[in-house]
Amino acid sequence: MRAFLLVLSMVGLVGLASCSKFKTYDGPEVTRVLVYKESRMMYLMHDETVLATHQIDLGFAPEGDKEREGDGKTPEGSYIIDRKNPNSEFHLSLGINYPDSTDREDAKEAGNNPGGDIFIHGGPTDWRDRNKPDWTAGCIAVSDDEIEDIYAMVNVGTPIEIYP
Repeated sequence: MRAFLLVLSMVGLVGLASCSKFKTYDGPEVTRVLVYKESRMMYLMHDETVLATHQIDLGFAPEGDKEREGDGKTPEGSYIIDRKNPNSEFHLSLGINYPDSTDREDAKEAGNNPGGDIFIHGGPTDWRDRNKPDWTAGCIAVSDDEIEDIYAMVNVGTPIEIYP
């Protein structure tokens, strides 16, 4: 536990004892987010330095790139964190700008709707069983405590790379 708290203090997370889900962060800027679907890991990076690592859950059909709405896949590729949702039904969430123009074009050529509303988020507030792996509709899920840290650390406009 001491090592965990030391790491958190080193990266500048503040407000851990607070009852609020909104924390502040005064550490190094997160310059990109890296997601590796196969290993179910997400890394918050400052240039080449790892600031934080998180185990993740993915969409309910995690193999392969997202092709259409409802396929349960998490998209793969280069995106941007384009919004923050403080009132998410999944505690807090960070929006990913999926679908981009290429995703829309690919889906159109295949006669599909590409879907949308892909987020990094916490746990659900409704019936979904968070204890099952890969339970989302295509999002990237972490615990509520973790999304509070991520929400504080990651700014709108931060690049995110999602790898197979």
